[in-house]
Parts: sequence; structure tokens; C-alpha cells
Amino acid sequence: MIQDPVIKDWYDRNRKARGVALAKVFGVEYAHLTLRNRDDLYVTRFGVPHIDILRPENYWTDEAWFEAHSEQLSGTSTVFRVRTKEVAGRALDIVLKWNRMGQEVPGSRNVHGMMFAEFNSPFEEFSLVMELKDEMRGDEERLAIQTPLAIYVPADTSELWQLGRKHHMMQALMQKHRDVELDMHRSYAVIYEWIHGHDLLQARDLKMLRDAAVEAANEHAHGIIHKKGFVVKDYKPEHVILRGSQPARGHSIEPLDAPKGLVDFELLAHSPERYAQKKKDRRTDYLQRQKDRFRISIPKTFHPHLKHVNILGVDYVYGQVESTKGRLWVAGRDPHLFDFFLPEKWEQTPRTKISTYQATYYTVTKDHIHLVWKVSRVGLFPDMDPFKNDEKDILEHGYNSPFEEFSIALEMADKGIPTIYPRAIYMSGNKTRIPKHLLDTSRYKSHARIKTPDRRKVLVRDHEYVVIWGYWNGPDDKLATKDGDYYEGVDTLRAYREGIISEQDYIALLQRTRKKLRRVGVEDLYTRGSHFLISIDSRGNIVRDERDKIEIRVCAFEFLKRIEQEKSARGGQAEF
Repeated sequence: MIQDPVIKDWYDRNRKARGVALAKVFGVEYAHLTLRNRDDLYVTRFGVPHIDILRPENYWTDEAWFEAHSEQLSGTSTVFRVRTKEVAGRALDIVLKWNRMGQEVPGSRNVHGMMFAEFNSPFEEFSLVMELKDEMRGDEERLAIQTPLAIYVPADTSELWQLGRKHHMMQALMQKHRDVELDMHRSYAVIYEWIHGHDLLQARDLKMLRDAAVEAANEHAHGIIHKKGFVVKDYKPEHVILRGSQPARGHSIEPLDAPKGLVDFELLAHSPERYAQKKKDRRTDYLQRQKDRFRISIPKTFHPHLKHVNILGVDYVYGQVESTKGRLWVAGRDPHLFDFFLPEKWEQTPRTKISTYQATYYTVTKDHIHLVWKVSRVGLFPDMDPFKNDEKDILEHGYNSPFEEFSIALEMADKGIPTIYPRAIYMSGNKTRIPKHLLDTSRYKSHARIKTPDRRKVLVRDHEYVVIWGYWNGPDDKLATKDGDYYEGVDTLRAYREGIISEQDYIALLQRTRKKLRRVGVEDLYTRGSHFLISIDSRGNIVRDERDKIEIRVCAFEFLKRIEQEKSARGGQAEF
């Protein structure tokens, strides 16, 4: 949702015009123009007042004008200073720089501190620059950060070798850019406002600074941004501008006191300290939002790519996963939680298999969120023998769908039976095939009428589903208040085997839990000690409920069945 009043006002005045839209990428809001020739222009709040001037015909696509009014600047990148045409009596001095994302950083393999350096994409660069500018408020007189105006994307395409890009590097970047479709075959230019003055090397050549002062001024400028939590991995004296247009006589400038500007941000990054703090802040935000995910009202407006949907009585935020062409349902009503469960955040992180019998894994995501994910067995016949009465019941029931699992888990929690927390359901983009002799079609039939907001079936037989649960280390409300003092979840069978509970306690816990489930209308068709957790607090004590009985928490839902009727699980409608 766009918040900036400058961009909102522009959009309200121009929304009916052709090719006008809004975009928000990495937290930066843009006025987005798709031009008649299919070029794209993403304009920041600083550029919106000059939006007509920033159309490419006023500085780039008019070759004669560009030749007469541009100057290529020094450096290893392709960067120009350009005087735009006048529009309504106004012109701008701008810097146009072609972005080098997907290219190897020159010398990065040999220079200390540059081993893992990668060029920012234009959207990453603008996000970091905007954040740095906000941090520099009040310090602009000491160090002005060059103002980002727009990102220009010509419609023409080129081969990767022509652009100097590596395919694997672009693939990784594209996965991160969920809010905008990054095209590895198009060029991208960043456009900044020109800062008048001389860079430190020019100032030295003009006798404004001595050699020793150049390095001191460079260190001083980059020291300022480091205190704000940022680093430029290739900081050079050419990136620091002594602001002003008139060279002083002799060596009259005191470089540490002179007003400066900072330019060139393709290798701008958070400092390690700020990066760690941002990860911590993001985890705190996640915990707060999880606590309230079903308590908040359904937002009146979602981001364009997300929709609210209710499936079997459970609210979800639903959207496409551009990186894999899959689909994702995040439990709750908070659209801000969607990003935490994108597969690129958890699918490739180090994982530990925690079940002998099925594909169930524990992982810590890139946002430092602890999750358990398992591949759903919906659509498969359970490996049970119809000769045995209890196993025959399981065969007749089949595996619950992920949506049934979440519905039952949340219903039980509402009725006072603790469960682990359902987080998200992911449908992979890759197609799979279940052999006919293993295929159970019951859930595909019962869910056939349940649709997504884009009118597609929620459950389809040729795709794999992954069910994502919160890793049990304490109640959401407790962790949202204080992220620490974690619990350890131990399944009851393991607790018995390791002597944490006695055989008598083990048997009593399972019997008591089965009775509690039946009281709320749920039957466990396949009771196992590994399907329930007890909690150990940070002092090594078993967590007990308000009646001083060992608290037990349900953690397996594939074979839980509503006793009276299964109308919500068998043919329920989605509401959106």
C-alpha cells in the first residue's frame, strides 16, 4: 500500500492515463510509467516533481541532444552527466549510470573485504540509498547523499554475454525481486540528481587539497556513514564530492570541515552491525505479527499481488510465488507475513530431518525464523492394511489435506487443546506425478469446489504441497513479549525413552489426550507418542497447565478426523 503523499497525489491526478501505475519494491515507493515504446520508468518521491523532465526523450533517446549535452565520467562503469531538455521552463543536471547487476565485481577476488561483493540491483541500490538518506537527516550539511530520482529500463533486450551478466547471479537476484519482475535481458539505468562540486581527486589536482588531506577526507566521509550503519565496499576518493562550484585558492580548504557529498552506491551495503540489528528487528516484527495474525481486521486493501481468502473456516493471505511459479497461503490476515514464507527464505537453508517416516524438516530461515516443514502426503493411499480394522478406518479416511490439517489444528486450539502453530501452505510450481496404484482421489473430489480468488482449485493432483508449522519453542504471546527463555519441545515417546517421564505418565498422557480430543469432536485414527509434545522450560522443568498436569501439545494432524461430521472438510467453500 502506497503511503507517500507526493506519489499518491500524482497517481490520483494521472491514474486514468495510459501506462500509469504504482510500485513498491524493497520498501521504496515508485510512480511507474510504462511508455508507448514499452520502456519502463520508476520514479521516486524525489523524482515525481520532475517526472515530465525524466522521460527518456529529454536526455537519452534523442541521440543528437545526448551527444551535445552529456559528459562521460571517469570510472570503471558507464556513467554520464547530462543536462536535460527544458520542460515547462525547467531543466535538470542529472547523473545517468548503467547498472552492473549480475556482473562480477572487478578485482573482487583479489582485494581484501571484496571477496563476496556483488553489485546491487537498481532497486536494491535505491532502497539502501533511501534508507541512508533518512538516517542522514540533520547531518546533510556535513555529508549530503546523492538524491535518487528514477530507474529507467529500455524495452530493448540483449544476450547475457552482451550485458556482461552471469546467469546464476541473475537468477539469484530475480528470486529476491518478488515485487517487480526483473528481466535479465534488459538494461537498467539509475538516475540521480547531480551534486555540484569536485571529487577529492579533482580537488587535489586543482590544488584545493594536499595529498594527505585526500585520504583523510575520504576516511572521514565514509566514517560518517559507517556510524549510521552503512559501508561502501569499494570506497574511493572519487565518490566523495567537495560541494560548491568555485575552486578555492591554494590549500585553503579544511577537508574534515568542508561540506561534502557522497555518490556511487552500486556497492553500498549495511554494516555487519546494522545487518544483524535489522535481522533482529525483522524477527521481532515477525513475532509481533504472528501473535496478532488472526486478531487484526482484514485489511480493506492488500498489495495488488495478494488476496484474502477463507478456506474451511481459516483466513489466509494468498498469492503467487513468482520465483517458482507456485502458490502460497499464509495463515492469518496480515499481508506483511507473506514474505517470511516465500520458498527462497527456507527451501535451501540448512535443514535437519526430524522424522524417520516422512519428509519433515527443521530449519532456520534467512530471516532467522525457526520452522518445521513437511511434504504433505495428500493424494497418496496410506500404507495401511485393510485386514486390520483400525488400519482399514485409516484407509477409508485417507490423508488430510494441508487445509484440513490447519482447520482442525486451529479449531482444537480454540477449544482449549494446545497445538503447534500452523504458519503457511506452499504449492510448488513443479509438476509431480502419483502412480495410479498409489493415488487416492478423495481429497481432490471433496475440495473440487474450493477455489482461490483467481478462480483456481486450491488442491490439484499434479503439484506437491508443503505444510509449514512453527517450530515449537514457546507460545506466540510469550515470545512476542520477550524473545527468549525458550521452551524445548520433546515428543512424548522420546520423553519416555529418555526417562523424562515414566511409563505410567506416558500411557496416562496418551489416554488423557485421546479423551480430550473426543470431547471436542475429534478422533485420532493413528495415535502415536511421537504425535504429541511436552515442553521443557529453560530451567529444565516440564511445563504444566493450570491444573498442574503435564501440558501436552498436538503436533501431527494427518489422521485427525472430525467425529460427528466432516462437512467443513468435505466440500466446504472458500470465501473471498
